[in-house]
Amino acid sequence: MTTDTAPVRTGAARRGAVERPAPAARRRRLRQGAGKQHHAGPLAYILLGLTALVSLFPLYWTLVAASTDSARISRTPPPFLPGPNLFSNLSRAWTEAAMGKAMMNSFIVAGAISLSTVLFATLAGFAFAKLRFKGRNALLMVVIGTMMVPPQLGVVPLFMMMSDLGWGQQLPSVIFPTLVSAVGVFFMRQYFAEALPDELVEAGRVDGAHSLRIFWSIVLPIARAPMAVIFMITFVHAWNDFFWPFIALDMTNPTVPVALTQLSAGYVRDQSLIMAGALLGTLPLLAMFIVFGRQIVGGIMQGAVKG
Repeated sequence: MTTDTAPVRTGAARRGAVERPAPAARRRRLRQGAGKQHHAGPLAYILLGLTALVSLFPLYWTLVAASTDSARISRTPPPFLPGPNLFSNLSRAWTEAAMGKAMMNSFIVAGAISLSTVLFATLAGFAFAKLRFKGRNALLMVVIGTMMVPPQLGVVPLFMMMSDLGWGQQLPSVIFPTLVSAVGVFFMRQYFAEALPDELVEAGRVDGAHSLRIFWSIVLPIARAPMAVIFMITFVHAWNDFFWPFIALDMTNPTVPVALTQLSAGYVRDQSLIMAGALLGTLPLLAMFIVFGRQIVGGIMQGAVKG
């Protein structure tokens, strides 16, 4: 007599086997779910709207203060609507603070610092992430350690160095000390460690490409998004930097933050004129973000989903 040794399936097991979708159908269902847009609830929109209002209020108040006069600003309650003096105050601030030359100097300084930071940070980040050499980790720790040193400690020796080089009161004295930042190097190193596969670098080695050719042909196309992010952040920081340019430059060759101090000189400060100058100094940054904001945000999001 023979016995059937095949396992007996219970009803639940048979139903589970029947109801389990095929791998292709499950992948198709997952793709369809990934393509759907998930809408936030009303509470999320309310919080986002309040956050946007709080963020935009300083800019709106600058516009209101720049379009009135000091007497009206000092009243209680203060005005909450723009006044009729906006263009006259902007014209006065442009003339009295020499904003034309200041903006040109700021574009030169911020542009040179941003481009050099993007280049050197990308090179160093690629080297720390994908190249093997002695002392790599120790050198990276030194780079990160420089972020913990207050910049005020190096003001005196840096000023003496710029004077010895003959760059006193000139734009190179502001550009060269900040040609690269440790934050940018660390950012690019982390990005390449996650987003750049080792197989691509090894494939370039197999094809006979040296490190610079790999950097130019493989690394740069992958790193466009984080490079744009670093450029924008560095440009804004260099444009708004006041401490070192105020020490290294004078009123004959200022950047925008240094030129704005000219508006606050004297015994009686014209607050509306100061706000008009601040608005002039902010407009180029706003225009840049309006033009390149989508690319910058897209670069941040692209870097966030790498892994």
